[in-house]
Amino acid sequence: MVGIDISGRHEERGEYLMVGAAVAASVGSNRIREVTGIGLATSRLEPTLEATLSIADEAIGALPDLPEGPVVAERGEFYEEPERAVGASFAPEFKYVESIGERRTIEIAHHAAYATRALIL
Repeated sequence: MVGIDISGRHEERGEYLMVGAAVAASVGSNRIREVTGIGLATSRLEPTLEATLSIADEAIGALPDLPEGPVVAERGEFYEEPERAVGASFAPEFKYVESIGERRTIEIAHHAAYATRALIL
């Protein structure tokens, strides 16, 4: 599976800097078994649904291997759009976080995105 997080969807000093992180991992229901890759992407576009989907796709594309399993994110990441609307942008599937293992993968993505953004600013 791949956990997605995007940091920096707010304006700072008159500009935007979004950093997307995609973390590919093997997870159980309540833990991460193995992280197999991290992909990062940046954008200075205004944070719209389209821009957010684009940066997520770019971060997934930066992973060392194509991920197996679903792309997973928190509901707010894509403006609480229905799974099927967001899922049209991802293959093989997209879903909102359900398990503790998925949530922990998203937490790794959050830390990667936040830290990368802090280094760029």
